Formats: sequence, structure tokens, C-alpha cells
Amino acid sequence: MTDNLIEDYKSFLNKGKTERECVSQLISWAEGEGFKDVREYKSLKAGDKVYVQKMNKAIALFVLGTEPLENGMNILGAHIDSPRLDVKQNPLYEKDFIVYLNTHYYGGIKKYQWVTLPLAIHGIVCKKDGTSVNVCVGESGDDPVFVISDILPHLAQKQMKESASDFISGESLDLILGSGIPSKNESSDKSGDEKSSAKKAILSVLKEKYGIEEADFGSAELEIVPAGVARDLGFDRSLILAYGQDDRSCAYTSARALIECKNPKRTACCICVDKEEIGSVGATGMGSHFFENAVSEIVARMDGGYSELTLRRALSGSDMLSSDVNAAFDPMNADLFDKDNASFLGGGIVFNKYTGSRGKSGASDANPEFIAKLRNLLDTNKISYQMAELGKVDQGGGGTIAYLAAKYGMNVLDAGVSVLSMHAPWEITSRRDLTEAYAAYKAFLTL
Repeated sequence: MTDNLIEDYKSFLNKGKTERECVSQLISWAEGEGFKDVREYKSLKAGDKVYVQKMNKAIALFVLGTEPLENGMNILGAHIDSPRLDVKQNPLYEKDFIVYLNTHYYGGIKKYQWVTLPLAIHGIVCKKDGTSVNVCVGESGDDPVFVISDILPHLAQKQMKESASDFISGESLDLILGSGIPSKNESSDKSGDEKSSAKKAILSVLKEKYGIEEADFGSAELEIVPAGVARDLGFDRSLILAYGQDDRSCAYTSARALIECKNPKRTACCICVDKEEIGSVGATGMGSHFFENAVSEIVARMDGGYSELTLRRALSGSDMLSSDVNAAFDPMNADLFDKDNASFLGGGIVFNKYTGSRGKSGASDANPEFIAKLRNLLDTNKISYQMAELGKVDQGGGGTIAYLAAKYGMNVLDAGVSVLSMHAPWEITSRRDLTEAYAAYKAFLTL
């Protein structure tokens, strides 16, 4: 089971570097196990397996339980967006014979980590005629890759004196797409056809290969991510190195636990949402009404039909694990952590009683009664877990989707996988933590 889970997980990461790619995989996987779009049902009963998706970037999966829905659900909630670079609306330009793609970074990144890496372009281009083009360039062995250049150290005296947050500016994170050949007499201030010849060549490739015009970038959703696949890390292969493990490590293990859930007493649910890295905003973020609307679709198909009271009771009576990652203790930066309250790679799933930063600002604070019930469940099933915070109190902090679920009155606790080098282009997790998280999520759904 362990090897199968880890290999499937790595495959999920390789094929799911964007929210759309993750949702597409989850739908295909779920339908293969008997799940159907809720719209295919006029009525629902215990044992039915359904899903609701929104804009191909958020999904909620349900296995209907034998108990009335208004008694509440057991919910696993994760996010499937990750820090990256997004392509701007008018991105293509040529500067001194090099063609660039202009970007805007998404989420909390260290900008300097994204230079001189092989990068890939994933996403979709929607055209005026109603057709769309799926884009994935840089992942196959014969694909070109792309890169953001950096200045050579010989000329970097001024750059090296600047702070880490400043020496690479956001406007410098532009992708090299190609280049032209300058002539002896051609200067960088020339305009018109001579200056734009390399850009025209790139546009010609885009037109021939994808049928994309320059104006189509205005209705495109293109994401720049590290090119390459998830790999085993270390001679003992105890660790995984991959892009997007925050929070796809928890999304994968949560979805797998839900899809494999059979005959639960309480209705089991897994929700995978978008936009967590920028505040859970928009129509596909947890701050939207997506989850509430998804549960409403379930209520409307139960005996008795839709009832606002049933919906509210179902939400407020639920228990949820906010399946999100925690910072793994970093021995090379130990002074940033309270070691007694840190999570360690290989220590099992992490329970984070409260999130937020500096005085619990923006926190979701779980009730001790709920935590005690979960401790008993995991101890009974011999599943490893650890209790931790993100780092020292005054160092900073972070949030998850937990507080947005807690507003319904349900019990919520952050519970996920430890990640080293979180938000870096390549993040590190432990194989053992992934298997323990999966086991914990699966046990939770049976409560």
C-alpha cells in the first residue's frame, strides 16, 4: 500500500501542476470509482457518491451516509492552488532581440528562487469563437523549457548589497521565450518590423502549433511552474522532492481517503478549493459560497426536499479537518522554531490547534473536546501524529481555510503534512507523513 500510494501521489503531482489539472484528475478518478455529477440525480440516498465542481478549479466530493444529513458531516478540506507565476494580460514583448513573457507572481514566494530554473507553461487559452486550447509546454522530454535570467556575479556588486526581497523585483520575473539575431548595424532603439522580428517569429510558432493570436492572451489562464517531475529524495528515499506539495500533499491524501470511503454513518465529504494562497477569494475559493451551494444541492435531493434549516444544521453539526500543511522543523534554521512545539519530517500527521500570526491574528482555534476525540481515534488506530505550531510567536505565521469553515459553527482542526522549504519551487515532504496523513483522514471519515 505504501509504495502504491507514494507512486500514485507523485503521478498526481506530475499531472496536476494547476488547479484545473488537479480537478480534472479528481473527476476522472472519482468517476472511475462510481461517483457521478450531482446533476445526474433527482434524488439521493445513503451510499450514493456524487461530486460538485466549480469552474473546473474547485470540487466537492460526497459519500452519502446512513445518518440524516442534518446530523452533520465529516469533512476533509484542502486547497489545490500553489505559489507560482501567472502570465499577464498583455504579456508578449521583445527587448533587445530577446522575447519575453511578462508575469505577475501568485502567492507568497521568494522571488529570487525563481530565476535560472527550467520552467514550464500550463493552462488554457480561451478564444473568441468559443473554443479553447489547453497548454502544457516544458514537461515532455522533447519540449522546450523557459527561464528567467539573472545577472552574472561578476557584475552583481550592487545587486548583492540589496535585501533579498528587493534584488529581484516582481517586474523582473519575465520568462525568456526566444531570441532574434541582431545585425551589425541594428541598434536597440530601432522600431517597427526590424525590432519586432523575433517576437513575430514566436507569434508564428504560437499560431502554427496552437492557433493562438496575440490578442488571445487577454482571455488566457496561463501559469508558470517548475518544469520536471516529483522525485525520491535521499539515498534512503525517505523524502519526496516536488513542486506544489503545499497543499496537494493533503489534497491527494484527503481525496483518496474519501474516494475509498464505503458505507459511512455520517455523510463523508472532501472539498478541494482554489485561491487559498491569496486569501481564499473569488468564486472558487473557500471564502465563496461554493461549499454551501454544493451542500445545498445535496439537501435538495434528499427526502423532504430543500430546507434552509436542514442546510444550516448540516453545516453547523459537521466536523472538519482542514487538510493543510505545516512548516517542518529546519535544523539549519532552528532559531526560528520553538522546538517543543514544532513538527518534524517523519513524525506523522500534524495537528495545528490554531493558526494565524503574532498573537493568533486571523486564527482558527480548535475546541479541545474535538481535539481529544481525534487523539483517541488516532491512538486507537495506532496512527502517528504530532501537535505543532508554524514557528516562534514573533517570527510570523500563516492561515488556512479553517476559519472560513468554522464560521458555520462546525468543529475544525488543521491537520496535515509537514513541509520543508515550503513555498519554494521544490518542496520536501516525508513518505511516512504522507501515509500517516492518509490513514488519519481515512479513520476520521468513519467517526
